[in-house]
Amino acid sequence: MPFNSLFSWFIKKRIHQIDLFKKYPFEVQNEVLMQLVFHGKDTEWGRQHNYDEIKSYADFQKAVPLTNYEVLSPYVSRLLKNEQGLLWDDEIKWFAKSSGTMRAKSKFIPVSKASLEECHYKGGKDLLSLYYNQIPDRKLYKGKHLILGGSAEINYLNADSYFGDLSAIILKNMPWWAELRRTPAKEIALMSEWEEKIEKLAETTIDQDIYILAGVPSWTLVLCNRILEITGKSHLREVWPNLELFMHGGVNFEPYRAQFKRLIPFDDMNYVETYNASEGFFGIQDDFSVNELLLMLDYGVFFEFIPMHTYQGTDSKTILPLEEIELGVNYALVISTNAGLWRYIIGDTIRFTNKSPFRFVITGRTKSFMNAFGEELVVENAERAMQMACEGTGAEILEYTAAPIYMEGQHKGGHEWLVEFSKTPDDLRLFTRKLDEALKSLNSDYEAKRTGDLSLTMPLVRMVEKDTFSNWLKSKGKLGGQHKVPRLANDRGIVDEINALSPPIVS
Repeated sequence: MPFNSLFSWFIKKRIHQIDLFKKYPFEVQNEVLMQLVFHGKDTEWGRQHNYDEIKSYADFQKAVPLTNYEVLSPYVSRLLKNEQGLLWDDEIKWFAKSSGTMRAKSKFIPVSKASLEECHYKGGKDLLSLYYNQIPDRKLYKGKHLILGGSAEINYLNADSYFGDLSAIILKNMPWWAELRRTPAKEIALMSEWEEKIEKLAETTIDQDIYILAGVPSWTLVLCNRILEITGKSHLREVWPNLELFMHGGVNFEPYRAQFKRLIPFDDMNYVETYNASEGFFGIQDDFSVNELLLMLDYGVFFEFIPMHTYQGTDSKTILPLEEIELGVNYALVISTNAGLWRYIIGDTIRFTNKSPFRFVITGRTKSFMNAFGEELVVENAERAMQMACEGTGAEILEYTAAPIYMEGQHKGGHEWLVEFSKTPDDLRLFTRKLDEALKSLNSDYEAKRTGDLSLTMPLVRMVEKDTFSNWLKSKGKLGGQHKVPRLANDRGIVDEINALSPPIVS
């Protein structure tokens, strides 16, 4: 049987299962929870928290505290020394190295066989299943899939334990159906020197028949622009005639959409967003008509939610199951997983847009916001406002970050935005005004603080030189792959570091 026919059969089977959890979301999540508790009851964590007495979500909520990496790190430290049975009943020998934020120390997220197979790889299969379901008769497995993973190496902790970027762990354990069409070769995919890696990627994929691109938008743009420089072509279809799909995640895609449209100026090019992290695979864009993600409920992940207006980290009192969420509310995401993360505050925030099925948008990070003056500005506001400012001025951005300007003496407070443009606006003052107007239209707290320059003055937008942000990432040892520039901060640490590294060229 041809592989595309075999895959079509699998797709139909999987779509039926997805339809079931759409129809019975609460029952599916309760079953996931009870399975997790079963696998956790004989672990050290499970014995400490009386998992053998947990018969319901109410029992679970009462017995198990909220956690974060700091809470679980003593267990992870022992796992790294190859102790087993601490958080999960199966062997843990892989650890995804994750920084969480640019200034935090490295985290080592446990990765079990179950989380690889039933979460991360299942998410990859479902992405293609949902894509095929929306656009039937695809032949994606006739060509190559260019996966732009992280700058990753596998590091040995001991004879039986390893750590690396999640992309490296996935690549090392790649199932045959995914490895069949994946490119580039592993020796290139696992290179840690990012500049050299981009060159090798470009050189080795120019003559391949690429159907799918996958990666973080900003770094994929770097690769695609380099390929056009080398070939002298005007757009990517002149290099890869059958390119039809870009699978992306990690950052909001909207600020990059116009740039991809210029690289691939065809209406039949498709874009699918995912929400996957070191801790798990959580969402997939299942409907091209909306920029929303379907919450994937049968991946061995149990979800809970903390309303951000009550958020106090692990001391939060209001923690809701899926049944009790409301539309339009900003929630901190809490997960329990099939790798032994229990009631773990992942640090991301989401907002539900639909309950039937449960669809959502990513709004930012619990620590990535600006509220120095009561403006409560979140990443979702910033991304949309930046897009609107670009649309209003014809500008295009590569990266940006923002931080407060604190009140000093008689000077009022404000926001400083450092922006690296791929296409500069003709008038930076107009861009600044458009950004300000957009933020006012999107955030009533910001609008109130800006009224009459009450406590916030007009934003200060500074244009920085090309490669400023990549140089900053490189200085942090975070260049390439899944590493991202924080969009907002409630202090000036990042902005001051970047200003010191490369003073703005325009202010």
